[in-house]
Amino acid sequence: SNMSLPGYSAKLAISPTKSSIPNDLNRAIILACQESLSDHDCFTIALSGGSLPSFLSSIPTAFSSSNIDPQFSKWHVLLADERVVSCDDDDNNMKSIQSKFLSNVPIPADQIYSIEKPYVANEGSDDLTEKVAQWYENEVIKPVLSKSGGRLDCAVLGFGPDGHTCSLFPNHALLNEREKLVVGIEDSPKPPPCRITLTFKVLNEARSAIFCGAGASKNPILKAVFGKVTKSQDGDGACDVILADPAPYPCGMVRPTQGTLTWVIDADAAEGFE
Repeated sequence: SNMSLPGYSAKLAISPTKSSIPNDLNRAIILACQESLSDHDCFTIALSGGSLPSFLSSIPTAFSSSNIDPQFSKWHVLLADERVVSCDDDDNNMKSIQSKFLSNVPIPADQIYSIEKPYVANEGSDDLTEKVAQWYENEVIKPVLSKSGGRLDCAVLGFGPDGHTCSLFPNHALLNEREKLVVGIEDSPKPPPCRITLTFKVLNEARSAIFCGAGASKNPILKAVFGKVTKSQDGDGACDVILADPAPYPCGMVRPTQGTLTWVIDADAAEGFE
């Protein structure tokens, strides 16, 4: 028959303002955390940089006001992507995640995974980016994901006005990577040029992926990435989204095959969806 498949569905939460985004974002993170802790007694979470870390600072408050113990001692914090720069450089994603979020929570230091070790060991070498990517895959991603059943529990991602997510950029060869878990990129269209990023292989095997973004500059991307938006029947004020096929941008290609996908945006980014 020529019946088309129903398409990939996601949840969409629209916050009235940029400053209220953390309410919806925290709810999604808390849910992913609870499910992971009850399933395998740890929580593996990958975080992006850019505008995302500033949305994370209220996570501890959100847990306590929900009367839920986050069990931070069981968290493993991974980088969804990182700029291949020194750890005290302002472009370093982990530096931003540390200052906005990690410095205020008791996650053990050896369960927070930066690129400092391979960066320092290989600084100045021609294949620095590739060495950092290989190290992060073999020494961090593989062993850490083995604690959560070989899959990432939660990826919290941003997306750009060009439709990129992590350091997966539109029309880039890396979008086709099917084997590696972490890849290096040396020609990022956004500075700095050298980065490492998780691949779709990791992101699409995750239990939960959460996108977060605000502002009118994101609206054209969302109009292209979302095929159909309907009010949810759950009565929780959320919407149900069917993603557009084929995905026009990398941020629309993140579709966990056996997990959940949640988008959290503000009203400016959601113009025309109400």
